[in-house]
Amino acid sequence: MSPWVKDPHSGGVKIPPAVQERVKQRILDYAAANYAGKYTRLGIRFRSQFCYIDAYTEPDVPLDFPSKELGISREEYLERRRNTPLQLCRLRYFSDEEAWTLGFYAYSSEKYEPCMFRNGSFYGTPEEAFKISAMYLE
Repeated sequence: MSPWVKDPHSGGVKIPPAVQERVKQRILDYAAANYAGKYTRLGIRFRSQFCYIDAYTEPDVPLDFPSKELGISREEYLERRRNTPLQLCRLRYFSDEEAWTLGFYAYSSEKYEPCMFRNGSFYGTPEEAFKISAMYLE
């Protein structure tokens, strides 16, 4: 029988509502202080042991948008893009608000991939996770 090994990218604990509110506010405060103007709004949602962070941005669409060729007006396209989230990351909760694991959203595979924090650990804060995944906002 092989020994049990803790895997930072499996399992987790359902996030209590009080923790959800605190973490959401921490992320919003950090983003507003460090990334204001890079996004129009953030989508932070919770599901079981996960916290998903998405950003919405103002799309850069040229005035000479080829609406005839694409079959959609520039305004309709802008509205669609404004409401399409830019997926940033997924945090996994293990009962410690200062030690979450990070799944970085990789658009190449359309999956959340395990990611280390800048300190070399698989565990970090929600603010550190946002900083890493905010590369999509640059």
